[in-house]
Amino acid sequence: MKQQLDLKAEVTPQNLGEAIQQAIEIEIATIPVYLYTYYSLNREPDQSAISNALSQALVKKGLPQQEADTIALDKSAEIMVYANKVGALIMSVAIEEMLHLSLSSNLKQALAGQPQLVNKSPDIWPAYLPGHIPPFPINRAAFSLDQLKTFLKIESPKPLQEEQTNVRTLPYATIGLFYDKIKQCIAHCDLQYNTEAAQLVPGRGYYAQNNIDTVYYDKQHKPKFVNADDGADLIHVVDRASAIRAIDAIVEQGEGNQGSTSLNPDGSVDCCAITPADYDDPDHEELSHFEKFAQIYCQYVDLSNKFNELGIGDIDISQYFVLRLPTNPKTADYPASVQGVSTLLNAVYSYLYVMVEGCYRQKDNTQYELFMFGVHKTMIFILNSLCGDITMLKYTGPDGREYTVAPTFENYEFRVDSSPKSQLIELYNQAIGSTNVISTRIGQRIHDLPDVPLEPYLSTSAGKLIFA
Repeated sequence: MKQQLDLKAEVTPQNLGEAIQQAIEIEIATIPVYLYTYYSLNREPDQSAISNALSQALVKKGLPQQEADTIALDKSAEIMVYANKVGALIMSVAIEEMLHLSLSSNLKQALAGQPQLVNKSPDIWPAYLPGHIPPFPINRAAFSLDQLKTFLKIESPKPLQEEQTNVRTLPYATIGLFYDKIKQCIAHCDLQYNTEAAQLVPGRGYYAQNNIDTVYYDKQHKPKFVNADDGADLIHVVDRASAIRAIDAIVEQGEGNQGSTSLNPDGSVDCCAITPADYDDPDHEELSHFEKFAQIYCQYVDLSNKFNELGIGDIDISQYFVLRLPTNPKTADYPASVQGVSTLLNAVYSYLYVMVEGCYRQKDNTQYELFMFGVHKTMIFILNSLCGDITMLKYTGPDGREYTVAPTFENYEFRVDSSPKSQLIELYNQAIGSTNVISTRIGQRIHDLPDVPLEPYLSTSAGKLIFA
């Protein structure tokens, strides 16, 4: 018999640090899930191939060639727009989860000491959000309706209608309700704020609201930015008011409002009963995470119906823009020739957290250099490139089918006998010797990274980070 947990369990000054750390690890758990699905997308599928295949099927059905060509061109354009839009929306959410990670880390730094980020990604997959009631599996999986259901459950502003079970962490029904527990403790308790400890502060461009990966083009080839310029920024937590603003920013950007669209018990959306769009910014230019996923879910259903109405058979539209990736792969599952690239990618991913955690031991220009020349460049120029490079490789799975190799986003355990950066260089040299898909520019960019040790007491040299 499953134990029923008290969802009203409170956050107190005594367990506040543990609660905020749990919030940090909730945010971290979502990042590899969203990134994995993003890299399963071909955001620029071959429109000619899609259009020609559709036209041939329509002609075979009996339509005149010109009419078939017109319909096929229109439907292929819709696929092109949808694939690009899905990619922009998912990447926008992944970037904002990194922002939420920093906001919750600011909370902990101000109220309960150094945030712990290194090796906090899930080790076991399927994974579970720490403390979520009911628990539900989250997978590193390719884009699909089922994966969208998982995204919707993660961001749901309302409790899921499933049986409760036992967990060891503080229980909560939605992420928003968990943050509300922390908020209530902050609002009603006389807490001490460390205003001297380093935080990631606003106004320095640490988290750009838009980049090349968060824009898509409509059927008229006009660019559409999915994040708003007036969206949430970092907040320097120095008192009760700023702490509450940080929490509100996380919740509003993620779940949105409690009155937004409800989920069915299986995580699907009743698209016929969808409520007005839910925004997270004052000018109503950016949707909440939940609303973004709800809309692309319903657009997927609508687009699938349009294709099936053509009368050329049941069509899974994902075949046109989703790579065949394994679900929850491990580096050890890949052929030996691929493992070197996968290991390097995991080490780069893990070093991101080493550097972000290092930012909470640095201030002013040193912190800025670490974030902009370390975290920012790693995310955009190294990790993004490696994730693209690795999907150029194929392998045969245990089922005999051919799969595209995918990033596994596993924790990499750096050795203690040398710095993480020197180990990254070693791994790059090993990987480039085993495959020709890695750009040589990645090696130079790894050489240019700041050298951040795992040990806090070694993080400075005469007060400065060590750069190559």
